[in-house]
Order: sequence, then C-alpha cells, then structure tokens
Amino acid sequence: MKTIFIVDDNTTNQMTAKTALDGVYRTFALPSAAKMFSLAEKITPDLILLDVEMPEMDGFEAISILKSDAKLRFIPVIFLTAKHDAAAEIRGFEMGALDFIYKPFSPPVLIKRLESHIETDNLIKQSLRSVRAIHNATISVIANMVECRDKITGGHIERTQKYLEILLKELVQANIYADTILKWDMSILLPSAQLHDVGKITISDIILNKPGKLTDDEFALIKTHCSEGERVIDEIMTRTNDNGFLLHARRFAGHHHEKWNGTGYPRGLRGDDIPLEGRIMAVADVYDALVSERPYKKPFTHEEAVEIIKKDTGTHFDPKIAEAFMNAAENFEAESTAISGKRNNKQSGGN
Repeated sequence: MKTIFIVDDNTTNQMTAKTALDGVYRTFALPSAAKMFSLAEKITPDLILLDVEMPEMDGFEAISILKSDAKLRFIPVIFLTAKHDAAAEIRGFEMGALDFIYKPFSPPVLIKRLESHIETDNLIKQSLRSVRAIHNATISVIANMVECRDKITGGHIERTQKYLEILLKELVQANIYADTILKWDMSILLPSAQLHDVGKITISDIILNKPGKLTDDEFALIKTHCSEGERVIDEIMTRTNDNGFLLHARRFAGHHHEKWNGTGYPRGLRGDDIPLEGRIMAVADVYDALVSERPYKKPFTHEEAVEIIKKDTGTHFDPKIAEAFMNAAENFEAESTAISGKRNNKQSGGN
C-alpha cells in the first residue's frame, strides 16, 4: 500500500483528505512541514500533499528543502491551496511540484488525481531503474575490462567498493562529514567508485603486470593513471548531460592517491583541498592493497594493516576518516575474510 503524507495546518482539510484516502492508501496527517520532515526520517512517503500557506514554514520553503535532500528529492509533491494564483502555480512548478489541487476538494476527484500521478510516477521509476541497471552494468564491464589488464590486482575494484560502503556507513553513523554524505545518492556514488582506476587503461601491460619492483620511471608512469582517469572521464562527460555519476567517478579517479599532508599525487593537494570522495577512497584503497598478496610482497594481516593506517593518520589519511575506519575495522576484517573465502572456494572448484 502506497504511503501518503497530508501536510496541512488546517485540521478540517487534513481529516477530509485522510478520510477520502484511508483504505486506498496508508496516510499520515501532519500539521506542519517540521512534523513532515521529522516523520520522513523514519518513513519515506510515496507522495506528499503539501499545503502552500502554513505558518513558520510554508509549502514553497518545504519543497525547496525536499528537493535539496538526496533521500527525499524524488518524492512527488502536490500542492494544496485555496487560492487560484497563476504566479504561485508557476513558482511551484518551477520548484518541482507535480500538480496543484484546490480546496475545498472533492474526495472522489482527489483519489482519481492521486491514482493518475502515482501510476505515472511508478512508470517513470520503473523506466529509470531499467536505465540505471543498464548504466551500472556497462560501467561494471568497463571497470572489469580495465582490471583484467592488471592481473596483479585482480578483484581490487569489487573489494574497494565493498570497503567504501562500510566506511561510508560508519562516517554517517559517527556524524563525520554526514551532512555531505547524506546528500549523495548511494545508488550513483558506489557504482561510480568502480572507475577509480580507469586511467590504468592508458598504462602498458608490461608495467602493469611487472612481477618485481618498479623502476622510478615506471612508477612515474603508473602515477599518471590518476590524471589519465580524469581525462578519460572528462571525455565521457563532454558527451552526456547526466554528470552526477561522472563527477563522483572523476573525484575518485583523480584524488585517491592524494595525501592529507600534501605529499601525494597527482597534484599534491593538502587537507580539505582534497575532495571528500578521494579522501575516503584513499583508506579503502590502501587497506585492500595492504591485505592483498602481490608478486613483490606477502599480504599483511588485518591487524598489521590497521596499525599501518593508524600510524599514517594525519600524514597520509584524513584523521576523521581514519577514526571512522578504526571504529569499523571489525567490519573490514569480516568483509576481507568473506572475500578471501569466496576466492579460495572458486580456486578449489567449490569443493
């Protein structure tokens, strides 16, 4: 059953709408926008009926906040109003309102209007899900093609994406950079992280798969994968208007080897000048490199990796993000163990 918020400071209007919709929809009658936002932290509605004229925060202020919130921005909003005001209607549509319903309204007409809008919204969401699935599958194939050339770090993309998800959840729970992270659409952000090493497509196979230590010149070429990754993504961005996904991908690709103290590459950025995506990926990326086997080194234990990241806090890593990593270290270990188990199972043929 679809959930509808009825937000109106007039009790009579609330009850008229609720009486008409109860049984067809799960409804919540709320006297103010503040109450709406409070409930929206626990329950995400499928549609909001929002009164335009309310004390403290009117409908226009409320929809502005809704549309700026990554979690709430796609909820359809229908304004309720007693005034036929063309200028107000234009303003409402420009701010993202789906429709206007005038009070006093006819309950049967209200139901039919909502049925029509919800059906249309369902079709749009179904179409978007299909497009997003194709989009993510394409990105995954591209990322895997790049990784297949780098036989030394096989599985790195999948692992760092999982570590990134763990770290992001911990950052939000600990209220570290939460205001920024909560504005990100995780269905876009997490798949975009798959492209953080896309610049390696420009690096020679001989260097990527060299079994021993790289020379200074070879390492200098490897380091170009960050700026080359940005260039590749920039090329894609010039051919599309939907750049939200690619902006995250560009920051992951270009900044995951920057260091908090300014000694990283490619630009030697320092502190908060490094985009947040890069600072978060730096921890996930290094942790995976430490606990993974390479031709030139044995894997470090989880405990050893934690100690290394702890030691490099404030030099390599953002102290706040490193703190969140320490708090979530057990989850990193569990994920690392699970991935290793799957890898060993595949190598043994599942027996």
